[in-house]
Amino acid sequence: LDAASSEVDYRSSTVLFRDVVITQGTVRVAAGRARATGLDFDDSTWTFGEDVRIDVDGGTLRSADATVTFAGNRVARAVIRGAPATFEQRLAGARGVARGRAGTIEYDLVKGTVRLSDDAWLSDGRSEIRGRSLVYDLAGQRVAAGTPTGDQDRVQLTIRPGAAAPPPPAAEPAPPR
Repeated sequence: LDAASSEVDYRSSTVLFRDVVITQGTVRVAAGRARATGLDFDDSTWTFGEDVRIDVDGGTLRSADATVTFAGNRVARAVIRGAPATFEQRLAGARGVARGRAGTIEYDLVKGTVRLSDDAWLSDGRSEIRGRSLVYDLAGQRVAAGTPTGDQDRVQLTIRPGAAAPPPPAAEPAPPR
């Protein structure tokens, strides 16, 4: 943890940091301010505000504010909110960047997923997908979208004409007879 300043309130066991950066392996959380109950990373929830940026494996999340949960001395989950909150990840190879935005983005480090909800939008530069909730798999660089049964909202996909189509999936061998 690195900060420009800190204020400790021993009565309430709270700490306020200004211009703070928390780094843990490949995860980096930076914000104008952070508030925590104690300095315990074992099982705690921290709130961040003022230009929050979370860097993760090949990707970045940005928002006005965030709540980060630590479990077992590790960042376990981050929920960012903004108007909108944004996400981006460089795609494997020279395929560009996946970009998304939503009112709320939940990053689950254990599952390796980013859930975009509340007017969710995601694009890979050649196609776009919109829906109530989109789940992006960071390692697989795949997106899943859907709505609960009976819901009137639908998933919308826009494919730009003339855009290069992704390569077909590798064929699996036929099972023996």
